[in-house]
Amino acid sequence: MTRKKPTVDTAYALETPEDSKRLYAQWADTYDQTFAADMDYLMPHTIAEAFVAVGKGRSPVLDVGAGTGLLVAHEAMRDVPRIDALDISPEMLRVAGGRGVYDGLIQGDLTQTLPIEDNTYAAILSAGTFTHGHVGPDALDELMRIAKPGAVFVLGINAAHYAEQGFEAKLAALEPHIQGLMIDTVPIYGPGADDAHRDDQAHVVTFFKSPS
Repeated sequence: MTRKKPTVDTAYALETPEDSKRLYAQWADTYDQTFAADMDYLMPHTIAEAFVAVGKGRSPVLDVGAGTGLLVAHEAMRDVPRIDALDISPEMLRVAGGRGVYDGLIQGDLTQTLPIEDNTYAAILSAGTFTHGHVGPDALDELMRIAKPGAVFVLGINAAHYAEQGFEAKLAALEPHIQGLMIDTVPIYGPGADDAHRDDQAHVVTFFKSPS
């Protein structure tokens, strides 16, 4: 029996970390074409450009939910001294590692404690992890733990997911520990996307972990 090709809706319908592992094990080798190219996916470039605008020169960087490494494919990321990839899927990390850009490949589940020491990263970036069926706002606590004091966060968060899952309340709770919060709304996909998702939007959430 032929497997049904994964789609955006398949990804949005995920319910558990194990669901994510199964989907992305199947999708890893064709993801760049059947999702990123076919859907005119803009977020990796958007996050890379936002990082360069506010955090250029910061290192080390963690690409959270790195997938196949689309974020580091952007030319703006070429001068980053050190960048590691974090993803729940070993198959996606294998593809990401094949780009020859990442210094470290880390398999980890954002709903659990990550295998990373406190105060490790000077920048935390994420293009597509915070979306339907994936990761909610509670993961920000773990990312704050592994970020250095003063680290910059540049996170793409699906706008509908942001509203439904309580990201606004979570960011308000983090307010004593962060500075310079900025939120911009951007398209997730370009004009080449299918009609059902062409108008989907994300919030680019940027802030700094307080120095102390």
